[in-house]
Amino acid sequence: MHLSMITRHFSLLLLLGSLLPAQEQVRAVVPAHAPSSNRFLSPGVDAGDYLYISGQGPHRADGTVPSAPDAQFRQALDNVKTIVESAGLTLENVVYVQVYLTDISSYSQMNRVFGEYFPKTPPARAVLGVYALPDPPVEINAVAVRNFEGRRVIHPPNFSTAESASPGILTHDRLFISSMAGVDPATGKVPDDPAAQVDLALDRMQSVVRAAGLGMSHVVFVNPYLTSEIPMRVMNERYARRFEFGNTPGRATIQVSSLPGGAHIEYTGVAVRDLQQRKAVRPKNMLPSPTASPCVFAGDTLYCSAKSGFIPGPHGGVYATTTQHQLRQTMRNLLDNLEEAGMDFSQVVAANVYLDNLADAPTFNEVYGQYFGPIMPSSTTVQQIAPAERKADQNDQYPDLEQVSLIAVRRPAH
Repeated sequence: MHLSMITRHFSLLLLLGSLLPAQEQVRAVVPAHAPSSNRFLSPGVDAGDYLYISGQGPHRADGTVPSAPDAQFRQALDNVKTIVESAGLTLENVVYVQVYLTDISSYSQMNRVFGEYFPKTPPARAVLGVYALPDPPVEINAVAVRNFEGRRVIHPPNFSTAESASPGILTHDRLFISSMAGVDPATGKVPDDPAAQVDLALDRMQSVVRAAGLGMSHVVFVNPYLTSEIPMRVMNERYARRFEFGNTPGRATIQVSSLPGGAHIEYTGVAVRDLQQRKAVRPKNMLPSPTASPCVFAGDTLYCSAKSGFIPGPHGGVYATTTQHQLRQTMRNLLDNLEEAGMDFSQVVAANVYLDNLADAPTFNEVYGQYFGPIMPSSTTVQQIAPAERKADQNDQYPDLEQVSLIAVRRPAH
C-alpha cells in the first residue's frame, strides 16, 4: 500500500478513535434492581466527568416503603448509592446533593442519617421543605464526579460543624456550593428585615466562593430558595448588586414551603474554576437581565435557567390554561436557549421539574417525554408550594403551572 494511503488510513483511525469516546461518553445508568421503573427519566446519566442522579424516594426495590423516618431516609440514600455504584463509583464520588422534605421538622433526623452515609468527605448540600413529593416524605438527587483530582472541601469561617455537609466541594473544574441561609451563623437568629436576610445569605455564599479562591463572576448557576416571607422585588434588587448586568448566572428561583432553621431564603449553586470556561448564552428574543442569564456554560456543561410557559416578547405572558399546554411553550423557550448554544434536547442530562400540582404529573410526562431520546435525562419532580388558583388575571394571564430547569452537556447530537 502506498505510504500516503497508509497515512490517510491511520489519520482516519485516529479521527474515529477520537470520536468514539465522545459518542459513548453519555449513557443512561439503570441498576439491575431499580426501586422503580419510570420511562420518562433515567435513574442516572453518566456524562463522563459527572454522573447526574434522578431524585430518589424511600421505596425499596419491591415497592414497599419503610415506616420509620430514619429508615425512609436511609432507603432514599441507599437508592442513590445503588445508582452511583451501578456507574462504577462510590458515595465518596458524590459532590452535591439536594434533599427535599415534606416535613422540615425532620431535618435533624435526616442530617444525622446523612452523616452515616458520608462520614469522611460529605458533599455540598441543599435542603428545602416542599408541599408534596411523588414518594413522600423525602426525595434526594445527587451529582458525582469521576475524577478526584483537585477535589477538596471548602470550609470558610462561621459554618456550623453540626452540619453533615460540606460548605463547598471543589473539583478539578467546578465548585459546588451548599445552600447558605439568611440566618446569623453565630446566633442562629433570622433578621427581621427581608433585605438583611437576603444580604446575609448572599454574604455567606460569597464567603464559600472566596474561600475556594474564586469570585462571584465565576458562578454559573444559582438556586434561590425562598418562602413567601421574602418579597421577590427585594430579593432581585439585592441579588443584582452581586453580579455584572447581562452576565449573571443561570438561575432557578423557587418559592418553597419551608427552609431549615426557620430561614426564609437560601442560595445554592455552582461555579467554574477557570473563568475562560464560563460563557453566558442569551437568545435574541431575551433582553439582558440584571438577575439571570438564560444559560451559562461551565466548559462543555450548559446550566440553563428555569423556564415556564411564558411567551416572550411584546405583550408576553402565560396564556395557556393547562399544564401540558404551558409545558409546550416551556420546551420551546428551553429549545431557544439550547439552539443559541448550538445544542438540542438530546444533549440534556438532568432536569428539575416544579409542578403546581403533582396530580398533573402523568399528563406533564406524556408531553415532556416527546422531546427527548434515546437517553432520557435524569430528573427530579416536586410540588414546592400549595396549588395556585387557576384563573386568569385582569390581563388574561394564568399562573405558572410548571417550571423546568436543565443541564446539558455538549456532545455530538444523535
